[in-house]
Amino acid sequence: MNDMKTKVKTIKIKIDDYEITVPEGTTILEAAEKIGINIPTLCYHPNLSLLGACRVCIVEVKGLDAYLTACSTKAWEGMEIKTNSPEIRQARRDIIELILDNHPTDCQTCERCGNCELQNLAYSLGVREKFFEGEKKHFPIDARSKSVIRVPEKCILCGRCVRVCAEVQGVYNLSQHGRGFYTQVMPAHGSAMDDSVCIQCGQCIMVCPVAAFVEQSHTEKVWSALANPKKHVVVQTAPSIRAAIGEGFGLEPGTPATGKMITALRLLGFDAIFDTNFGADLTIVEEATEFVKRLRRKEKLPLLTSCSPGWINFLEKFYPELIPYASTCKSPMSMTSTLAKTYYAEKKGIDPKDIFMVAVMPCVAKKFEADRDEHKSPEGYPYTDAVLTTRELIWMIKCYGIDMKDLPEGDFDNPLGESSGGADIFGTTGGVMEAALRMAYEVLTGSPPEKMEFTEVRAVEGLRESEINIGNFTINVAVANGLTNAKSVLNRVLNGEKEYHIIEIMACPGGCIGGGGQPYPPKGYHFLDPELLAKRAQALYKIDQSKKIRSSNHNLSIQKLYREYLGAPGGERAHQLLHTHYHPRLPRGIR
Repeated sequence: MNDMKTKVKTIKIKIDDYEITVPEGTTILEAAEKIGINIPTLCYHPNLSLLGACRVCIVEVKGLDAYLTACSTKAWEGMEIKTNSPEIRQARRDIIELILDNHPTDCQTCERCGNCELQNLAYSLGVREKFFEGEKKHFPIDARSKSVIRVPEKCILCGRCVRVCAEVQGVYNLSQHGRGFYTQVMPAHGSAMDDSVCIQCGQCIMVCPVAAFVEQSHTEKVWSALANPKKHVVVQTAPSIRAAIGEGFGLEPGTPATGKMITALRLLGFDAIFDTNFGADLTIVEEATEFVKRLRRKEKLPLLTSCSPGWINFLEKFYPELIPYASTCKSPMSMTSTLAKTYYAEKKGIDPKDIFMVAVMPCVAKKFEADRDEHKSPEGYPYTDAVLTTRELIWMIKCYGIDMKDLPEGDFDNPLGESSGGADIFGTTGGVMEAALRMAYEVLTGSPPEKMEFTEVRAVEGLRESEINIGNFTINVAVANGLTNAKSVLNRVLNGEKEYHIIEIMACPGGCIGGGGQPYPPKGYHFLDPELLAKRAQALYKIDQSKKIRSSNHNLSIQKLYREYLGAPGGERAHQLLHTHYHPRLPRGIR
């Protein structure tokens, strides 16, 4: 059979007197972008389904009396479109003015001030005064969640949060309730986020064009601790933070900023600065040990990675029958925090209760994780006292008048500051798998791999499956990011369609680099932008390649930790401090 390429049918249209040929099925918005015409949008997002709810993208079409929405209308042969005229500009401005009429006027104190799509549209469309002063909707803020706060008065009903929760995460937690003036977006029955099927991933925060969803802030807790002379305040920073924090200070996306970030943290007044990468290396040593043991015994396979707290929440709520297959390893954050209040506290002679442990994470679900009973000491105090998102840390640094991009390079403190390159790539999807394979290869064959890069498992695109030969073993692996992709893999496991040996799942698109606590996308990029995610991932791969030690089990500080304190990997003390358990959690009302 001849390999014939399917010929794409094209159509000719005219946009603002420019003739253009586009593939059949192209929307007006897409066609306009091809010739550099920017049509304003609000509810539209290139990675979500089309809704056409806000009407800001209206255009004129010759022969029709009514305006059409550019985002959801497909062009047809001979279509003549006008994207701008005094009438269109006025209509768009009227739409924005009506939205603003029912919107709070607290821009100066709003989380999204300066990075608000509604604010930017109002400016660009020339809204300079308010013509409509009617009754506003009044809804209380729902701050009952440990991670995600709803601010319904700011909601503009664009539906982006509903769509990302359903289409990207497959959770379907949010929907519109009520009618007309009283419509709200919230979980079923008005439940608190923690009592619903919410997995705390924070993707609703990232995609919201205003600030109808925000993270539960821990900044005041951290300021108070830093100001308390009785507290020894320690901070740890996750791998993906260094790949994204520079964006908040005007650095090009994908610029590694590890050393500058450390210096900024010292200027904020932290007593010790540790690297969550140390915990990532420790996680790999424990998890690879666990995986090899299961592989050799052919039991409890596939092993499911357990570093992503959003994924763990999803597992407990949607796939509780697979909990026995999850790795029992704590996340790198929780391992590092645990050791800070045990190993480090003993070495420094500090009462663990006097240590205030702060974790800087790309993920709002880490706030939920830190408060879980499983991650508290036997005495009942939390190992992690506060979790800051990347956004919160950026604000704190700016609050001190620090311009991070001009700072000198600093170094992490020991004993929890040394890491391998394998730990750095934890921040991007496939990184946990790749780091685990580097060590597992050496354990199974007796020698390290000739090539450290396992590019077969690098999967920014969302889902990747591969067969990897290690010694006498052929290992079936899968890597998924975004929980809709995870569902595809997990359903194959449950249906017996395919046998896997190890599966890495990250709740957020792209992994931690696309976490719900990362900086809002800089100008020229959008949420879920593959180019932005790829640049952040590349920053981590660069750091990995620059390190002499690239496999977690060769980290000298990890080896010393086992000799001095933990004993053997997977041993009794390691299990006591570094492992945990999970349990089914049903939403309130279903329990």
